[in-house]
Amino acid sequence: MKTKITLHFYPRETKTNANGQTPIYIRLTIDGERTEFSSKKFIEKGKWSSELAKMKGTTEEARSINSYLDMMRSKVLGAEMTLLHKEEPVTVANVKSIISGIYKNHRTLVTVFQDHNNKMRELIGKQYARGTLQRFEVTLNHIQNFLSWKINDDDIALIKIDHAFITDFEFYLRSVKVCSNNTAVKYVRNFRKIINICLNNDWLEKNPFSKYEGKVYEVDKEFLTEEEIQKIYSKKFMNKRLEQVRDIFIFCCFTGLAYIDVQQLRKDHLGIGIDGNKWIFKNRQKTDTRSKIPLLPVAEELIRKYADHPKCLNEDRILPVLSNQKMNSYLKEIGDVCGIQKEITFHMARHSFATSVTLTNGVPIESVSKMLGHKSLRTTQHYAKIVDKRVSDDMAILKQKLQSQNFAKSS
Repeated sequence: MKTKITLHFYPRETKTNANGQTPIYIRLTIDGERTEFSSKKFIEKGKWSSELAKMKGTTEEARSINSYLDMMRSKVLGAEMTLLHKEEPVTVANVKSIISGIYKNHRTLVTVFQDHNNKMRELIGKQYARGTLQRFEVTLNHIQNFLSWKINDDDIALIKIDHAFITDFEFYLRSVKVCSNNTAVKYVRNFRKIINICLNNDWLEKNPFSKYEGKVYEVDKEFLTEEEIQKIYSKKFMNKRLEQVRDIFIFCCFTGLAYIDVQQLRKDHLGIGIDGNKWIFKNRQKTDTRSKIPLLPVAEELIRKYADHPKCLNEDRILPVLSNQKMNSYLKEIGDVCGIQKEITFHMARHSFATSVTLTNGVPIESVSKMLGHKSLRTTQHYAKIVDKRVSDDMAILKQKLQSQNFAKSS
């Protein structure tokens, strides 16, 4: 069966640049499968003949562009013959790779990245969290936009990726997308995982990241003090929805659960701990690390309060959690009503549990780390750095001890 190939050239007016020039795009269709990409040639508006699918006139510019388009037609026919000779399928991807000059460099960046994301999607809940996939999907989107911005194309051969490509991508994230340092570096690190896959599969001979030194700067995490938590907890709300959001937020202040984990919390996540009291036993969605959290009285009280809530009964949930977006919107209102100047977000509850509820009150950092489900104690140590009150209390105890041992200056 003969392969049906059509090639169509047209000016893509939606991509007109600041100089009023429009790129000429190529639409390649093979047996109904279609792709579109830029020819990297530009013309002024009004100089294109839609009927003839070429530039009007006989100027040197028109002859040059039309000659290039004729060459592209010849390349497509040549690509078809090359594939038939090699007994390889005549597909859009194979033909495009030949006419783009990257055929049998084997792989292109976006194709490899998409394949990685597709495989990750199949392993959601088994090996990866949905949030991890979302971060890689956003990174791929940034890569595609960067390619359009930088080289006016939708993909690039792996062998063309070098150190300059990486630094240009980081510059694009910082300047065009206005990402903070940490956000930009994290996107570049996601990109590096894809490059590592290519290196491990011998699709690349040289590591373009060998001299890259992106650093994530430590940022103090915002949290509520004991007084601020108490102010929110004791506030009487006439609006039932505000009260519900407040209660779920307070529950996380006393358990350290992240949004996704409290949203997923079911009755079978509750059990009896080593002390004979109720505990939460749940793997964190983000890292799949086991969290074991003894229930404090406030948390137990809130579980009882919503035991008969329709959402909890119908969906086998411990608490009637709204969407993260709605929770954060209501929390902003709660903060305003309570006179708290900080911009309260739901994740602040987890930070507050680590600082004001546990570390400040003398709970050992190793215990806090286990309850938070951290894989490394280093992650928890960041919270310890910002608990000034605990440092003050510890030094006050030391001061009394030294005074009792006659280390105080004599009068």
